[in-house]
Amino acid sequence: MAVSYKKLWKLLIDKDIKKSKLCEMAEITTNEMAKMGKDEMVKMETLVKICKILDCKIDDIVDMN
Repeated sequence: MAVSYKKLWKLLIDKDIKKSKLCEMAEITTNEMAKMGKDEMVKMETLVKICKILDCKIDDIVDMN
């Protein structure tokens, strides 16, 4: 199963939030952010933390093919 985080990157641009700031706000590691940058799987916990910070649903930030 392929994963894409393009929706997340667009949302960050729309909200003017840098990746490093999101890591800080959501208390996720830069390692997890790097995995997402390579469209690799990350923990569900990571996605939930991001969604809480961005006030969105998981399908707003992730596409699975």
